[in-house]
Order: sequence, then structure tokens, then C-alpha cells
Amino acid sequence: MPNPRAPHIDWTRQHLLPTLHLYTQLPFGKLDARNAKVKQLARWLGRTPGSVAMKLANLSSLDPVIAARGLSGLNKPSALDRVVWDEFHANWGPMSAEAAHEYAKLATAHGEPLAENLTEIALVIPEGKTRAATVQVRVNQWKFRQSIIDNYGARCCITGLVSEQLVNASHIVPWSDDHENRMNPQNGLCLSTLHDRAFDIGLITVLPDFKVRVSKKLVAQPSDSFMKQALLRFNNKKILMPHRYGPDPQFLESHARRFGFI
Repeated sequence: MPNPRAPHIDWTRQHLLPTLHLYTQLPFGKLDARNAKVKQLARWLGRTPGSVAMKLANLSSLDPVIAARGLSGLNKPSALDRVVWDEFHANWGPMSAEAAHEYAKLATAHGEPLAENLTEIALVIPEGKTRAATVQVRVNQWKFRQSIIDNYGARCCITGLVSEQLVNASHIVPWSDDHENRMNPQNGLCLSTLHDRAFDIGLITVLPDFKVRVSKKLVAQPSDSFMKQALLRFNNKKILMPHRYGPDPQFLESHARRFGFI
């Protein structure tokens, strides 16, 4: 049992960043002191689970996506909470990497193993002067995939297929075209491997109103039963929205314009 008379510990940026990282990984309904991840982070930070849960709830009060769903957190964020939150959302790539790094440092310091996927990424890249840069790119791609998979519950937002092995984290604006939003979860969709490919080459898009649009080329040509079942039947259907960080309409408009849908 934590000591109710334990001295108060001020929240610092170093403590807030790994907490923010955890916030991005958990659905809104699981930001409570009973969650095993919350308990674990509290132990790493030398805090009570209740303290970490309250900080997560205060962060959620700053989240416009949560507000748009008619939900609310504790609504008592500190000045530091606001500064870090604004910085995080103005600069997704570096800030998400920094937050994940602080979380990983705590995990390592407390004897928690690194994610196997990250270990494998480092092992498959040959030695050489470009190795560090290549590892960082692979790690960032892995982090982006994990954030999208978690955000959508490993569910294809078009078909509803649930399978972490059969869905991809698809960039709306390509990785090579927008460096600032490479890690932004609002620049991602969770799509089955088939629909990921169709989206990538412009056979389908998602419009700013979150409705699927199938290319006129596919609509006009004779189609077999599989084509109708896999693609055509979703034309004008609304996608399944994620837990948090819905796709940015501006990014969706960019994709639709690039392939001549609008």
C-alpha cells in the first residue's frame, strides 16, 4: 500500500513525457489507476497509480478529439501540461520520439525488456556509416505502425477486418512528402493489406467527410464477384473511426486531390 503521507513530488518534463507516451497508447476508457500499464509507469516514476491516472485524465482534457466525442477529463491541467501538449501536437515527429525514448529509458532502468520488434529491426540492418540513420527510420516506421494499430484496435477502417497480421498502417500523405507529419497518427489509416495497396495507388480514397470513394475506373469496368465484395460495395460508405486521433480532413483532401477524386 502506498503511504498516504508520502511527500508530494512535482511533475517535471522528464516525468510528463513518458506519461504522455503512455497516453497515446491507451484508449480513453483505460486511463485509470487499475490499468496494469498505469501501475507499471507509476512504479517506475516513484508515484502512486492514482497520481499517474490523474495526470492522464488531465492530459485528456486538452485533447480536442476527446472533446469532439463529448467526453472530458479532469480539466485541471497544469501550465507545464499545456506547454508540453502544445509542443507535442505542433511537432509530432521529434516529440513522439522523445516521449517514447523517455519511456524506454524507464523500462530499461527497471529491467523491462525492449520490444522484440525493435531488436529485430536493429539486427537486420548491416553495419556501416548509414546504419544509425537507417535504424532510426525503421524504428520510427515501427512506432507509427504501432500507434495506428493501437488507435484502430487492429481493425481495418474500411472492412472491419480485425487482424494485426493482415492490416497495415497507411500514411495518407506519403512518408517522403511530409517530414513533419511522418509520425502524426492523424496522417494514418488502418487498412487491410489489399485496401492499403488500393489506397496507395489511388484506386480508392477517403474523402474529408470520412466516406470511402472508389475510383471511377473500377466502378465503370466489368467486375467479378470478388471485386464487388472487396472494393465496390464500400463506395460511399463511412469508415470506422479510431479510438482517438481521427484522420485529418486536410490530409484526406490532399490524397483525394492527388488522385483526381475531387
